[in-house]
Amino acid sequence: MRLTNFTDYALRILIYAGSNPDRLITIDEVKDLYGLSRGHLMKIVNLLTQNHILIATRGRSGGFKLASDPSTISIGDIIRITEPNFKLVECFSSQNECLISQYCKMPDPFNEALNAFLAALDKYKLSDMMLTKNKFQLSYKTRYPQRGPVFEDH
Repeated sequence: MRLTNFTDYALRILIYAGSNPDRLITIDEVKDLYGLSRGHLMKIVNLLTQNHILIATRGRSGGFKLASDPSTISIGDIIRITEPNFKLVECFSSQNECLISQYCKMPDPFNEALNAFLAALDKYKLSDMMLTKNKFQLSYKTRYPQRGPVFEDH
């Protein structure tokens, strides 16, 4: 399973907002920080505002901030809000045309895996992801080492 860039960027926005609780954050500030498109960021902030994760203030001195304490925001909930679908296999879609779906045994393990994935993320809160302000001083143009995936032995 791969999360969309939309979800990745939403998490980055929330981490930054949560790490700066004493002020409003602007779209342009996040754009400059992460090197992301302004339009894309506006869509993400809008969705997070509609879902009461962020509070946005319009106007010249506007911006956004977290709507609640980061310790109350589940990473699993953010994923559920920002991911467009969880159609891991064709039969999870309303457009299912798989000939064997009536008898197939794949949905059970895939549903179990999806629920385990979300349950694991539900254990983590946005507060677990917070960084100190000085961690945001690095350049987005620098290439950093890969951090995962890390597979456990089975």
